[in-house]
Amino acid sequence: MLPFIGSFQSVVIGTVDAEGFPFSSYAPFVHHGHRFYIFISDIATHSKNLKREERASLFFIEDEAPAANIFARKRISLQCDVALIQRDAETFSPVMARFSDKFGEEMISMLMKMADFNLFELTTIGGEATFGFGEAYRVGGKEGEMLLPRQGGSGHK
Repeated sequence: MLPFIGSFQSVVIGTVDAEGFPFSSYAPFVHHGHRFYIFISDIATHSKNLKREERASLFFIEDEAPAANIFARKRISLQCDVALIQRDAETFSPVMARFSDKFGEEMISMLMKMADFNLFELTTIGGEATFGFGEAYRVGGKEGEMLLPRQGGSGHK
């Protein structure tokens, strides 16, 4: 699962707005210590949603162009608990160093100077992974990084 996720620079984020409607957006991310992190502006709708409702989904999906079959694109959907990480928290500096390594020191330094940018930590509590027809799994395990056989259902007919 992690090699697939590691091929991405950004992730689709599902949140819920103040009226209870789903809202999808995206953000660059890093994976650090069995958790995902995004660094986004308060101006962004998904930032407001995450501050109000500390649950979200992350969605990683294979690009259409290289996909062998448009109906069976590889994908992972993760349900997560969300926490806002304060700039003086122990976690903040090591995670931001990962952002700098992945996206460049110049860009991350610029964003860190903007007081409206916040670091969110997303901890996997479950999910699903599909790698083709008949290759569907539950995401589980203590750190949310194990692929487990799906239970129930009778498959394609």
